[in-house]
Amino acid sequence: QVQLVESGGGLVQAGGSLRLSCAASGSIFKVNTMGWYRQAPGKQRELVAGITNGGNTNYADSVKGRFTISRDNAKNTVYLQMRSLKPEDTAVYYCNADAIPHGYFSARAYWGQGTQVTVSS
Repeated sequence: QVQLVESGGGLVQAGGSLRLSCAASGSIFKVNTMGWYRQAPGKQRELVAGITNGGNTNYADSVKGRFTISRDNAKNTVYLQMRSLKPEDTAVYYCNADAIPHGYFSARAYWGQGTQVTVSS
């Protein structure tokens, strides 16, 4: 149906930047909201940022002013530009999309496989 493939994670020093990408592919009729979540060891998965197909965004308080989410609707791709990274940003980052596959009438949530972001102090 719908597959999400993430890229761009890695190891960076505190204060550095990384850019994550996530492309949705498959038999897609429509992609609604896309977003990024993260999960640190021993913690619950949390929303980092989300963006609607109209471009409205929302951010976790902990990343406001440092992270920017954007998307290319023509490519069904969402990006997360991360700046001024902190060690507490270390986590596995997951892409999420609310999408309607061809032949279906309602949307469901799809997840990427996750990409590791490690910020060293």
